[in-house]
Amino acid sequence: MNTTLSWIKAYVPELSCTDQEYCDAMTMSGTKVENYERLDKNLEKIVIGRIVSIEKHPDADKLIVCQVDIGNEVIQIVTGAPNVHEGDKVPVVLDGGRVAGGHDGGPLPEEGILIKAGKLRGVPSNGMMCSIEELGSSREMYPEAPEMGIYIFDEDVQVGADAIEALGLRDTVFEYEVTNNRIDCFSILGIAREVAATFRKPFVPPAVLVNENTENVNDYIRVEVQDADLCPRYCARVCTDIKIGPSPEWMQRRLAASGIRPINNLVDITNYVMEEYGQPMHAYDLDTIAGHKIIVRRAQDGDEFQTLDGQVRKLDKDVLMICDAQKEVGIAGIMGGENSKITDDVKTVLLEAACFDGTNIRKSAKRIGLRTDASGKFEKGLDPNNAADAINRACQLIQELGCGEVASGMVDVCAPMKERVRIAFEPERINSLLGTDIPQKVMLDYFKALEFDYDETDRVLIAPTFRQDIGCFADVAEEVARFYGYDKIPTTLPNGEATTGKLPFKLRIEEKARDIAEYCGFSQGMCYSFESPKVFDRLLLDENDPLRRTVNITNPLGEDFSVMRTVSLNGILTSLATNYNRRNKDVKLYELGNVYLPREDAAGSLPEERMQFTLGFYGEGDFYTMKGVVEEFLESIGVKEKREYDPQAAGEGKCLNFLHPGRQARILCSGTALGYLGEVHPAVLDNYGIGARAYVAVMDMPAVLPLATFERKYEGIAKYPAVNRDISMVVPRQIPVGAIEGIIAQRGGRILESYSLFDIYEGEQIKKGFKSIAYTLTFRAKDRTLEETDVSAAMKKILNGLQGLGIELRA
Repeated sequence: MNTTLSWIKAYVPELSCTDQEYCDAMTMSGTKVENYERLDKNLEKIVIGRIVSIEKHPDADKLIVCQVDIGNEVIQIVTGAPNVHEGDKVPVVLDGGRVAGGHDGGPLPEEGILIKAGKLRGVPSNGMMCSIEELGSSREMYPEAPEMGIYIFDEDVQVGADAIEALGLRDTVFEYEVTNNRIDCFSILGIAREVAATFRKPFVPPAVLVNENTENVNDYIRVEVQDADLCPRYCARVCTDIKIGPSPEWMQRRLAASGIRPINNLVDITNYVMEEYGQPMHAYDLDTIAGHKIIVRRAQDGDEFQTLDGQVRKLDKDVLMICDAQKEVGIAGIMGGENSKITDDVKTVLLEAACFDGTNIRKSAKRIGLRTDASGKFEKGLDPNNAADAINRACQLIQELGCGEVASGMVDVCAPMKERVRIAFEPERINSLLGTDIPQKVMLDYFKALEFDYDETDRVLIAPTFRQDIGCFADVAEEVARFYGYDKIPTTLPNGEATTGKLPFKLRIEEKARDIAEYCGFSQGMCYSFESPKVFDRLLLDENDPLRRTVNITNPLGEDFSVMRTVSLNGILTSLATNYNRRNKDVKLYELGNVYLPREDAAGSLPEERMQFTLGFYGEGDFYTMKGVVEEFLESIGVKEKREYDPQAAGEGKCLNFLHPGRQARILCSGTALGYLGEVHPAVLDNYGIGARAYVAVMDMPAVLPLATFERKYEGIAKYPAVNRDISMVVPRQIPVGAIEGIIAQRGGRILESYSLFDIYEGEQIKKGFKSIAYTLTFRAKDRTLEETDVSAAMKKILNGLQGLGIELRA
């Protein structure tokens, strides 16, 4: 959004500040000024001169010698401009002055061009007459300027006056960064209202009074809105006896400074009101409107329509159209049609000011490939109340500028308006939130300047309809803060109850997972939550595997990002494959990220998000290396319950397809499945292009959390001696060590302090199908010295249990 300071001052007449003061104050009050530029930058000592006489140059065919009256003297200037005549009033740069650039319209020098008195082909020249390009502008913004030659002023300008002032270049253009929720600030009046509140000056909006003739608008036009959900308000007025011509100079200058090229009075008025009120408007030639009726309806699939730019647009049923009794005449909120455009022969004009659904306009503009200034405003969501004010302002200008007459009345098809937002006014709470001590009256003055109403009986603030960003107490407090001044709010300590200042339990567990993984040499990775359905085939999942049930993305970037992941392995394996193909050795990666599981209880409900702690590596290490990391993590978070590693990883006797069938395990704790680990299946490794054995582990964090604790109980140094016993066994190969340790822990009783595996052997000395295993058992009582009978009784129970598994003691 761009504005000129002069246009702002038209509505805040008491404003007085430098450009930098304006920039700083507006930015601090929340209307951020990105940058500003003086239109008279590098323009010095330029006055209006009148050419008194013209003579040919004695020594150059294409040069002429002009005597120019600059008010207090007549100076001689040599020029080659072909368009000057005696009596013309032109801009003249005096000796020592500067111009912005050259007549060729090329890049403007940073410091401008210094003009000095000199001689041209032997004839003295004491200045220079200027083209509009040399004054830093262009014919696009000053259409009356000649294509090649000196700019010629109108006769009513005064000789010797400031030429830059006469051209309207003694001004500054400010560029604002306006957030989308402040649609009111995409208008001159909106910015001016903020300026008035910021500088504590009166805001003087234009007084709109339409002088209507005796004709009735209903005799000219009827309006029918068939899709009121997409068009909550449609206002139409009719202007007759239209006279097309140039708009006044002041309007052209304001539009030009805002980056809009002046065209003619009618077009300029609609553009002017769009900038002033932020309400796009459109003008139709009423004689081209069949049946003198406007119908607002959706297009049909497959329809085509030629817009004002001459392009044929393909439409569908979601594009809102402006139609007459026979045909489409415009795409609502985007662009009018070629078949109803305004020409120089127009006699009667239909003015349209409407409010359209912003979301529909944005989607329609994207669908048909056409985005305009109007659609850019509509898509942010306009205030329906603004439409009537804007169309009345346009009619006022049409009548005042002699462009035409205005028929009496307005056709207004309007859905019920929303109630104005009412928010309780709580000055004490606002001060408490901001840490300030602002009096109530000062706060109310801020809101009055912003056109809020105040219900003193109910102590309620009533927001104006154009402030669609106001919805709750925090919004009201923000208004007070920004106009009081963020820089004035003192530094204070936060109020409230004392807290321990630590992370929530869930985040502490996740932090511990990161610490353990990085301590064990793993690097953190971040993987995409959006995946391709082809992932399940790469992981060898069965066709009926529940993990194939996914949450689909409604508007995906492509098939490779079309579903939410239900298993976290693809990201880690893809990253491992990338590292392997780049010849990185011994790569270890981990990730903490969600999987998204569809809920079966209700259609359309949000998916279940489950945090997964995923580890993966290839290179140095094996299955037991990964198992050690898992054990380290579970120990660090205080999981006290006995842990088991079930080789039937998926339960019910079925292995996980993506893991090696003989090198995988399900992680169990008191019957609860916490996750799984194992070696990646060779076929899966081939699918990912990994040429080395890889190992993964996945911990389901929601299952881990209930078992975790950071409570630690101190136990003193043992007062009584320990008794150690070694036991060596011949064990069938199919019996896991976990089963043996289960027997030892169960039958050792309270006096069993610890046990430790210290030997496993398979060889010629052991019979086929068996292995030799040896443990050290430590016994200790906390209240006495153990006797031989205590230890022997415990050992007997343990040995009886082991023999029940078919285990034999070695001699």
